[in-house]
Amino acid sequence: MENIQQDVNRRIGLEESWSPTFAEIPVLLEAFARAVPFENMAIIENRLTPFSEQGLKEKILVRGEGGLCYDLNGLLYLYLKEAGFSVTLLRGVVYHQGKGDFHDIGRTHVLILLRHGGESWVVDGGFGGNIPLRPVPLTGEVVTSPNGEFRVAKEDTSHGDYILQMKLSYKSDEWQNGYAFDTTRPVADLGELAEVQGTVASHPESPFNQSPLLTKRTESGSITLTKGSMTEWEDGSMKKMDLDDDSFKEYRKKRFNA
Repeated sequence: MENIQQDVNRRIGLEESWSPTFAEIPVLLEAFARAVPFENMAIIENRLTPFSEQGLKEKILVRGEGGLCYDLNGLLYLYLKEAGFSVTLLRGVVYHQGKGDFHDIGRTHVLILLRHGGESWVVDGGFGGNIPLRPVPLTGEVVTSPNGEFRVAKEDTSHGDYILQMKLSYKSDEWQNGYAFDTTRPVADLGELAEVQGTVASHPESPFNQSPLLTKRTESGSITLTKGSMTEWEDGSMKKMDLDDDSFKEYRKKRFNA
């Protein structure tokens, strides 16, 4: 698997030879979000393997699984780097909406910082149902996508120098913090993501080691599957269905091919 672009393009339904310009990155992000789910089944089913670039490729491109932020943005980072973009991985601290403060488990969110045209942009395909689907500039400019409005605020916190903020379509009319991140502390190499994976898999306050979660974009919205329910948004309308264990397995296979 020498050409990551070709293999990713094949997985997400784009022409194998296609390579995006900066203006076409939204095409990549939307196709990726529809084809590769944000999901934690490897953790829940105790199938984790030591994190590595090769293991990442095998998980998503060979076995056809999804993953969490370090998987999805790790692969997108490799893709964009191969496509000739100037990219760096960063780590962030997610904001806990219920608590009204940042999570206590540390810098467990992984995102991409892309430099283009003399500016820096957040690229994030691994923030569950909160993905921007567009590069978001660090200038504070608001970016609009089918998933809502997004901006990056320059704000110094104990977790970094910027905060990604969002107003999700049909879900919130107010700006909410997504995560803080530190542009001065780039990820040195992909091996550092093994630490993130370990924390997410084992920390008692991690939201991803308790119960199954699978979510992805659809043509007209999104679909989210948990142990007890399936929630689907279509053109702003929400449908929620209660599930038993057998139904969970059925929809996991039918809608997520997992």
